[in-house]
Amino acid sequence: MTALWALLLGYGLDLLFGDPHWLPHPVVLMGKCIAGLEKGLRRQLPDTPGGQLAGGAVLALVLPLGSFGLAYLLLWCCGLVHPGLRLAVESFLCYQVLATKSLRVESMKVYRELEKGDLPAARQAVGRIVGRDTQALTAEGVTKAAVETVAENTGDGVVAPMVFLALGGAPLGLLYKAINTMDSMVGYRNERYLYFGRVPARLDDAANFIPARLAALLMVLAAWLLPHMDSRGAWRIFRRDRFQHKSPNSAQTEAVAAGALGVQLAGDAYYFGKLVHKPTIGDPGRPVEAQDIPRACRLLYLTSLLCLALCAGCRALILGGAL
Repeated sequence: MTALWALLLGYGLDLLFGDPHWLPHPVVLMGKCIAGLEKGLRRQLPDTPGGQLAGGAVLALVLPLGSFGLAYLLLWCCGLVHPGLRLAVESFLCYQVLATKSLRVESMKVYRELEKGDLPAARQAVGRIVGRDTQALTAEGVTKAAVETVAENTGDGVVAPMVFLALGGAPLGLLYKAINTMDSMVGYRNERYLYFGRVPARLDDAANFIPARLAALLMVLAAWLLPHMDSRGAWRIFRRDRFQHKSPNSAQTEAVAAGALGVQLAGDAYYFGKLVHKPTIGDPGRPVEAQDIPRACRLLYLTSLLCLALCAGCRALILGGAL
């Protein structure tokens, strides 16, 4: 029951406060651990495809299990002191795992710069939330990048962690966050990470497989509930374009967003100075515009609420049956 209340309280804290820069965040610590482990593993193992694969496999084992174990131990110790302390700490950890408000805040910074007509500032703002090169993006390219990020992260930044939190409380939520952070840091198909990042990337694909599809279906429902959204288009483009990505998961929610907004997303982009050819998602019904960013954020928020209701309801039913 504690985990259920912690999820609800953590979600509320996320909506209220987001990710203030002054507050230490577990993802920052995870990032430092990943960098340190990568450096040590590369030094200890041979610089061959097999050695790099082994190093990535060790990283993919140590970081998620370490994150789970530390969180479990912390909560166990808090429970020995007082149940209320355990609830407070687990609620805070759940809050740290979720990223609903921070995703909206960062994407709306892009929107405000576009509305002011300050393209260089908009490129800089979107560069903080995407992995692609942004220096030469047009206003439409900046907008597409922001909308795609909101759509994709509705899955792996909100729905997926919420599902893991509902299943196993903060320890399992932090295990997922470690997997997702590894993928964002080493899961690239470039020369440096082609082998080292393969196991972490595959692990992230597996962890997100069901949540990404759940997120897409909930987003279709959100599009049906929201005014000025094309829910039929969301369902149609989801069914047609949900695999138009190298990742088995990323296009699931991007396809729904493209259909709901009636725009075309994805396509070719530059990463680390190299052009990467990517298929488009959606139909070019109209040009992408800055207003699509707040529209995508509305989809994000309602999808997160629907997921919270589903997760909390399922956990409450399971607990009720067990009692």
